[in-house]
Order: sequence, then C-alpha cells, then structure tokens
Amino acid sequence: MEKLERPIIVPWDFTGVAENAFQHAVNISKTVNREILLLHIVSDEKEVDEKKKELAVSSEKLKKEYGKKPHFAVEQGSIFKTIGDYSREHKAEMIIMGTHGMHGAQKLFGSKALRVVVSSRIPFLIVQDKPVKDKFESILLPVDFRKENKEQANWIYYLSRNFNARFTILKSKARDRGFRKNILSNIKYIESFLKSHDVDYEIVLAKGKRSFKKEIVEYAKENKIDLILIMATRNINLADYLFGAPEQYIIANPYNLPVMAINPRPLVIQGGFSATGG
Repeated sequence: MEKLERPIIVPWDFTGVAENAFQHAVNISKTVNREILLLHIVSDEKEVDEKKKELAVSSEKLKKEYGKKPHFAVEQGSIFKTIGDYSREHKAEMIIMGTHGMHGAQKLFGSKALRVVVSSRIPFLIVQDKPVKDKFESILLPVDFRKENKEQANWIYYLSRNFNARFTILKSKARDRGFRKNILSNIKYIESFLKSHDVDYEIVLAKGKRSFKKEIVEYAKENKIDLILIMATRNINLADYLFGAPEQYIIANPYNLPVMAINPRPLVIQGGFSATGG
C-alpha cells in the first residue's frame, strides 16, 4: 500500500454506522485535503486475505456512491489497541468512527466506543448518523474543573481554521470552591487563546440542575449544535467503563450528535516517566 500523508482513518466493519462515518470522512477530506483509509481489524491472521478482497469491493462501492475512493488495510489485533496503534504509526489526521450509540445496550456500545477512543492521542470523531451538513459550523466546548481542559486549545484552533466554526463554551456550574476556582482558571486560559487567535465564541453558564454530561447533550440538541468537542479523562480505567464515565454518555448520546474526543497527554513526573508508566 502506498504511504499516505496524514490519512483520515475510518474503522470499517461493513456496517451502516461505518458507512455513516465514511460520509463524514468524505466531507472532512474535502476541507483538510486528506485521503481516507478504511481499517478493518481481524483476530485471526488467516482472515486477512479474504477481508482485503471484501474491502476492495467496499472501496469501489463507496467510490460510486460518494465520489471518493478510499484506501484500505487489514490488521490483526484488537480494536481496543490496534486502531490506536495503527493510526499513530501512520500519523493519521483523525479517526472517524461509527457507533451504535444508545440503541439497545447503552453501556455495552458506549463502553466499547470509549475504550477504542482512549487508545490513542489522535482525535476521534464519533458519529452515529450520516452528516446533516457538509461542515461543522457550530461547536460546543464544555469546560469543567479538570486541568486537561486547557489541552483543547490547539484543536479549537484547528477546527476554527479549517471549518470557520463558531464556538460556544458551556461553563460547568459547581458548588465546591476549589472546583469553581479551577473552572475559572480553565475559562480564562481558553478565552485568552480564543481572543488571541480571533476565534468567534460565546460563553454560556450551565444551569446546574442536572448532571453536567446531560446538560451538555441537551444544550447541544436544543441549540442545534453541529459538533461537541470533549476532553477525555486522564488515566481512565476499567471502573469508568463499567460504571459510566461522563464521556461514555456524551459519545453514545441519545440524539445522535457527532462528538470529537481528544485524549490528554500523560502526566509526567520527575525523571521523565509518564504517570501511566510509558
């Protein structure tokens, strides 16, 4: 396979939600001028050749339907690790993944999507439905007390520059004094960044009547937001998957809203070792 420069990777499982993700990839590829690569993961190396044949058929079909012929690859491994590893190795622009969201087993599908998302520092765009618009014109940026919120700044600039999008910062409401201090610090940092890069934005205070994750999704739905941009929790663990991290609910939101998830950098302690042992 020819070497692609920062491809948009679409995890491909021959389903309708994967095709929805491909349609988003086509739209975004026109804006950022990148090639699309379908990535299929198999558990047994014996399946590789057969799946490559099936992918070749899918590639031709997608070209006829959407006017863009994707490249494709088959890798042996686990979706929870191999998608992230492959995307990092090939310096992907982003990963656009379809998910079943809230239909049926909410925790199962939401957990699976979140486990794949946290496998890589490359941003994930998680979609449940086909695109409503050609571009993301309005983006919701929730801000809470976590320090990693500040790491979203570069991706705010990326989305603003490429899509000329308007940002709404949804400020979490907290009773705890320490949390309020951290939220204010995050807001000041992000607002300073937005002003210095001439990004169009507004700040809205969450009502605080429901959990913040639900207020995020409800606000996005009520105000017809095109994309929710979130920062994943640093060092997320098995308990978060089982009991439901906020990101899990947002990713598998009941309104099929697209969500872009960014993973924070690992914490670094003295001696240069990351907090995750890497």
